[in-house]
Amino acid sequence: MSGVIVTNPPKAEPKDVDALAGYGVATVSEAMGRTGLLGPRIRPVQQGVRVAGTAVTVLSWPGDNLMIHAAVEQCGEGDILVVTTTSPCTDGLFGELFATALKRRGVRGVVLNTGIRDTQELREMGFAAWSRAVSSQGTVKATGGSVNVPIAIDGQVIRPGDAILADDDGVVIVPRERVRDTVRRSEAREAKEAATRAAFLDGQLGLDRYGLREKLKDLGVEYRTYEEHREREEHTAHEGQGS
Repeated sequence: MSGVIVTNPPKAEPKDVDALAGYGVATVSEAMGRTGLLGPRIRPVQQGVRVAGTAVTVLSWPGDNLMIHAAVEQCGEGDILVVTTTSPCTDGLFGELFATALKRRGVRGVVLNTGIRDTQELREMGFAAWSRAVSSQGTVKATGGSVNVPIAIDGQVIRPGDAILADDDGVVIVPRERVRDTVRRSEAREAKEAATRAAFLDGQLGLDRYGLREKLKDLGVEYRTYEEHREREEHTAHEGQGS
């Protein structure tokens, strides 16, 4: 497998990426029309952490972390390293030594469509990480790959310089040209949710706020008292015995 290392790709504006960090992954995905999520199998190794940054992408061979070493050189302030492999892999491609080098360069975290190890050390040093698996399995450094090329995770294409937002709920990718608009839409969504939250605290039901009673009626869902329902069930059972 040959490859390429692309230097200085275009990136989302840092101020827009920083603004994105003010919103949760769920809010941002909803603001983009329920798109961009990297799937439920990529989970954080820590809790209570949210980071946003620009993607430095890595395409590696399974069980081989050579290209992560190459990617460290391409990482800088405000980046998030995003790693996948040419076929499924859960080996521990990333650990505390990589995190030490990346933290020194101002990298905000890592997202791995592979395995990770040294999770306790990562938590202790405050380096944010999301991965598909936790595995102590070691790797080699033997096969070429690529850095800063488009990659895909769970059907989502991640380009170098796209915005990555990650928290306890998972990871979402925001195309670099959509970050500013997504921040605006996320702000509007949060304002709407704040109004709904206040209404719920005041006792309003979602059935009424969202106009769902008519929806239930259209779907044929009935309200019955317990006695009415028991009588209906007994009548149905009796008819069944007589047939």
